[in-house]
Amino acid sequence: MPEVADVFRRFAGRYLEAHGAAMLPSHRRAIADLLACRTEALGGQLWGCDDCGIQLHVFHSCRNRACPKCHSEQTRAWLEQRRAEMLPVPYFHVTVTVPEELRSILRRHQVDGYGTLMKTTAGAIIDLARDPRWVGGTVGVLAVLHTWTQRLVFHPHVHCLVTGGGLSDDGMTWHPAGKAFLFPKSALATLVRARFRDAFARLCPEVALPHHVWHIPWVVHITPWGAGQQAALDYLARYAFRIAITNNRILSVTDASVSFRYTDRATGRRRRETVSGHEFIRRFLQHVLPAGFHKVRYYGLWHAARRRQADNLRNTLLLEQPTAPPNGPAVTDPAQVAPSGDPQDPPLLRRCPHCQSGHLALLRQVSPARPQGP
Repeated sequence: MPEVADVFRRFAGRYLEAHGAAMLPSHRRAIADLLACRTEALGGQLWGCDDCGIQLHVFHSCRNRACPKCHSEQTRAWLEQRRAEMLPVPYFHVTVTVPEELRSILRRHQVDGYGTLMKTTAGAIIDLARDPRWVGGTVGVLAVLHTWTQRLVFHPHVHCLVTGGGLSDDGMTWHPAGKAFLFPKSALATLVRARFRDAFARLCPEVALPHHVWHIPWVVHITPWGAGQQAALDYLARYAFRIAITNNRILSVTDASVSFRYTDRATGRRRRETVSGHEFIRRFLQHVLPAGFHKVRYYGLWHAARRRQADNLRNTLLLEQPTAPPNGPAVTDPAQVAPSGDPQDPPLLRRCPHCQSGHLALLRQVSPARPQGP
């Protein structure tokens, strides 16, 4: 099956010839990493089977966060860390989307624009929830930035996982939210828009926008997400480490075009889209975030400064609930795990994927070759 890396191997050279001088460093790095990922350019290991004698080269991954072949192990480890932090309460899923008239500005001012969007969205959620009419306490907010649609169109929006309840200012009382209602989404849309306008004007005073832009309604969705820690982890698995497109959505790569599948939101049906190789790379790269930008951020009860308070609250809420068996992921038999090429993987006993009876032994490390750019 074709992969995203195959698209870059075929078209990145011409794309760089056309746009290389004006490309962002993060975009050039993404291209280089995707081309080198799981190849001899990054080095790796040579494994041999003690039964059939087959030898397997396993190359290291690039660890670029835009790469569709990386981060599975990192994601699992991160989810396990978050499992210990989740409060045993219901949750809400809140989505705030930037209107089309502001998207080009965010694309030109990514660091300031994206950061302001995440901060103002979380702040507005926290302040509305503190209102006694709605929750009456400080909620926990985990915000995740996404910039794409399934067709890879630039569409910046923020997904927020919000606790279905808040802690009082004195830290003594937990105020649960309603089962199906957090606060009015129209109030959130208006508040986020006003705060984003003021904050962005302070950060980028040279950007002049027409006055009517700030009267366009922002799209907000607030959905009950489910009760308990597992619902929160399902959210995290779905949104926190998602990238613009995965390898299994690439249908074909020719000398001129790339075809991929997407789900039409209006009909729920899967559809096929074919674009030129140049256009696919353009769409893909516009979702590569600036170096060092944190796409997952914590606010309210989940802010690092309130970690001890959140731990005490979690213990209190757990004591009030009946004991239930943990609902964790199944543990994989180490003998079934194939080498990943990650130098940080533990030296597990690995079954040979060729004969299925022998086990693989590490023969030697493979030194990285000189990275081959496009």
